[in-house]
Amino acid sequence: MNRTDLTACIAECGVIRYTPAGLPALDLRLEHESSAEEAGVTRQVKASLKAVAIGAMAERLGKQAVGSQWRFTGFLASPRNGKHVVLHIQDFQQDL
Repeated sequence: MNRTDLTACIAECGVIRYTPAGLPALDLRLEHESSAEEAGVTRQVKASLKAVAIGAMAERLGKQAVGSQWRFTGFLASPRNGKHVVLHIQDFQQDL
């Protein structure tokens, strides 16, 4: 199963572009900070992650402010020409 739930803020938000199929797409950079326990020790975790939203999700996310905090749900995939993973956002909601 490839499912990711991540609380993060929108650090960067591109402009809406269109896929060859004509769907709106939005590239983002998300930043996450938390603490996690590993091997009995609490560690501070920071991560910066590229993300993309397609279709209506891109249009919804494009209206949100840079710096706003959200809970994102999606899946991870590597682009055809890349070595890093990208979070493909399938849903987002206000982080409580």
